[in-house]
Amino acid sequence: MFAPPYRAAVIGRTGRGDYGHGLDLALLHQEKLQVVAVADEDAAGRAAAAKRLGVEHAYEDYRTMLERERPQFVAVAPRWLDGHRDMILACAERGVLGILCEKPMAPDLAACDAIVETCERSHVKLAMAFQTRYSPRYERIKAMIAEGAIGEILELRGRGKEDRRGGGEDLMVLGVHILDLCHDLLGEPSWCFARVTSQGRAVGPADVRRGPEGIGPLAGDRIDAMFGFRNFPAVAHFATARPKEPGRRFGLTIAGSKGCIWTGTGWMPPAFLLKDPAWTGIGTGTGTARAAWSPITEAGADKSSSGAANDLVAGNRAIVADLIHAVETDTQPRTNVRAGRTAIEMILACYASHGRGGMVTWPLADRDAHPLTRLPRS
Repeated sequence: MFAPPYRAAVIGRTGRGDYGHGLDLALLHQEKLQVVAVADEDAAGRAAAAKRLGVEHAYEDYRTMLERERPQFVAVAPRWLDGHRDMILACAERGVLGILCEKPMAPDLAACDAIVETCERSHVKLAMAFQTRYSPRYERIKAMIAEGAIGEILELRGRGKEDRRGGGEDLMVLGVHILDLCHDLLGEPSWCFARVTSQGRAVGPADVRRGPEGIGPLAGDRIDAMFGFRNFPAVAHFATARPKEPGRRFGLTIAGSKGCIWTGTGWMPPAFLLKDPAWTGIGTGTGTARAAWSPITEAGADKSSSGAANDLVAGNRAIVADLIHAVETDTQPRTNVRAGRTAIEMILACYASHGRGGMVTWPLADRDAHPLTRLPRS
């Protein structure tokens, strides 16, 4: 086993995902890491990253960097996901111990399966950049739920950002955060029922297009999905559309028998508690008092906040600290490689269910082809 400070390196791709949401900066100011190199196929981006990270060694090819620098930790930073599989496999095959990967993991299940198999065979720890899972505010929400603040969980209801990307692109790029939270709260998925539409009609093969940011096949301006879970009776709903008046609905409602909690995403997301079993705040029945939404901070409902900003880099640094601990203790990071795959499987299950015209179950049977390439022709 290596001893700290561990050698760390960054893989970026300027113009094709860049450095994600500050994943390169997450390696800095880590007591147990020393950033030694960066790789970026773009010369100008490579030079800027080397200056930003304070490293002398900068490479055009990440494989050359891995072989020459022999880092123990690597940030696979590009936002575009079409290169993640090859980058992660190259790291695992060259002795890297811990990998921080920008979300989403990969465009399809074949790539995700290859990543999981390679990381587990090589005993590599991989952590996905799902910052909300590390948020002190989210941890407080989970504690409040465990303490009975909203009673029995009855359902989860999440929505995407619903901007110009509403629909399939929103599902992959931002919905992945919401689906990861559903997985964290309710456990392993067991089934999905979904419908994918475009301008009000069910999508077919002619509606499939190549998505931006290395997403792969994409379809639909509206998605409505429901998920069941293996060991939890509650269901989770996820929807995204492209309304004429985009709102600020991006987040997750956790609805219980005594009230509900709404939370956004990020390191210090906005979050609120409503102590009303009707989930309306207007009260139910004669003489029932109105309830108000109470802000939730890392200290609890209606408690003073530390004032920390909703900073993704701070969240990423917490993920790196957890990744280092996982390597040192031979445990799994909170947002491990299987969690990354589950989020993608939930996304692709929406398309698989739509194509079947009914429910699909876990694990998805056809893992070699993207479900949108198998849509039946009308």
